[in-house]
Amino acid sequence: MITRIYSAALRGVDALEVEVEVNAWGAEKPQIFVVGLPDAAVRESIQRVTSAIIASALPFADGSKTVNLAPADVKKEGPSFDLPIALAMASACAEQALPADDCYIAGELALDGTVRPIKGALPMALEARARGKKRIIVPAVNACEAAIVDGIEVYGVESLHQTWNFLTGDAEIPRCQLDRQAFFESHRKYDVDFEEVKGQYQVKRALEIAATGGHNILMVGPPGTGKSMLAKRLPSILPDMTEEEAIETTKIHSIAGSLDPKRSFITTRPYRAPHHTISDAGLLGGGSNPGPGEVSLSHHGLLFLDELPEFRRNTLEVMRQPLEDGHVTISRAAGSLTFPSRFMLVAAMNPCPCGFYGDSKRECRCGSRAIEKYRQKISGPLLDRIDIHVEVPLVDFKELSSTEFGENSATIRARVSSAREIQSERFRKNKGVSTNSAMSAKLVREHCALDATSTSYLEHAMEQMNFSARAHDRILKVARTIADLAQSERIQSEHILEAIQYRSLDRKLFT
Repeated sequence: MITRIYSAALRGVDALEVEVEVNAWGAEKPQIFVVGLPDAAVRESIQRVTSAIIASALPFADGSKTVNLAPADVKKEGPSFDLPIALAMASACAEQALPADDCYIAGELALDGTVRPIKGALPMALEARARGKKRIIVPAVNACEAAIVDGIEVYGVESLHQTWNFLTGDAEIPRCQLDRQAFFESHRKYDVDFEEVKGQYQVKRALEIAATGGHNILMVGPPGTGKSMLAKRLPSILPDMTEEEAIETTKIHSIAGSLDPKRSFITTRPYRAPHHTISDAGLLGGGSNPGPGEVSLSHHGLLFLDELPEFRRNTLEVMRQPLEDGHVTISRAAGSLTFPSRFMLVAAMNPCPCGFYGDSKRECRCGSRAIEKYRQKISGPLLDRIDIHVEVPLVDFKELSSTEFGENSATIRARVSSAREIQSERFRKNKGVSTNSAMSAKLVREHCALDATSTSYLEHAMEQMNFSARAHDRILKVARTIADLAQSERIQSEHILEAIQYRSLDRKLFT
């Protein structure tokens, strides 16, 4: 008898429907064949499935069996096919068709039939809904993650035996239901706040501008000035994630297997801070079975690179494409996968290897050649893609010992959100553009017109500081953001002057 169960395979950040077919017949030498381009984990599943079926006291007849995973030209990876293969095999042996044509089933099996968590439950639920399925059966741990998707019933199971009884009508499993709005409100909190930062008013101003326009920012200063502390608090002033953004971000983390089981949906802006020893594949994504890297895990959030010059230069250079395009394409012999990577880059560095170059209180021990070599680790093209450069000075004792709190994140976020609404209205007809940092050259000409005075200021700065053409456009984008924060329809001279000062490190540090 041939039986069929529907499941899904992961490809990039999406899922693809897979039909799990099993044919059982009598044979002198019983064998089990798995076809349909399975990887090692899928081929090994036969040992787990056989043990789980026997341990669960489900039908399992002697004879040969063929397991086909269709479509046959798509590689099937991971252990999530264990549960549908076991159900289809038991159904074929019992010569009893299961009423499962309207659902997707996925889960890894232990040898005793226990169902273990899987990756990608959310994209599987989205694919099931798109295919017109009414139900999806996943491990109980993944049920809340899948239940975020409207229009489909989600059932969480804990064992193969329980799943069989549910499908045959011998047992009931409560449907997993989730109030998305209530879930968002209860989980939309940050553990840190800007009010905890003492002093650094100029830096906080620059971070507010960066958050408003989605601009990349580089902080330069001696050790202990609070660069990392400021970066950790930046997500708390970004606008709240929309449901669409949250689903996109959660899909990536679900596929990567990095979701917290107790918090199966991402409702706050991601904050990723990889170590400087990270590889190209770790940052950009890749591997034998390509998965998302840090730039994709930061999608709709923030990627913080501390001690920027300590990263390998070739590792930094691979970020140039995702910074420009908002996505990463990984090519392999079997095909290409694209992962979204629209993030804010926040970087921090010391002015020299010891960190005290230019410090009025501590003497720099670095020679001129060491300083030059240290700074040249960051290429001009990468620096051009960072809109705002700001110096982070030491905080004096009086400010550190003050008992007064600074402006809190909620207050700053309100201003940022108000300016973001202006940008949303401005770009409502431009697909893929939601912030000033994403403006094309055409949009820059349209929305960043300058008066005569502002033009003369920018021309003088270009001549004196040898800015590139890309830096010219970046200055205009930052000026547009500053004007939005000031609720100004046009860019004024004070806006362009402030934007120019955020490029001063081009000359001071890297020429």
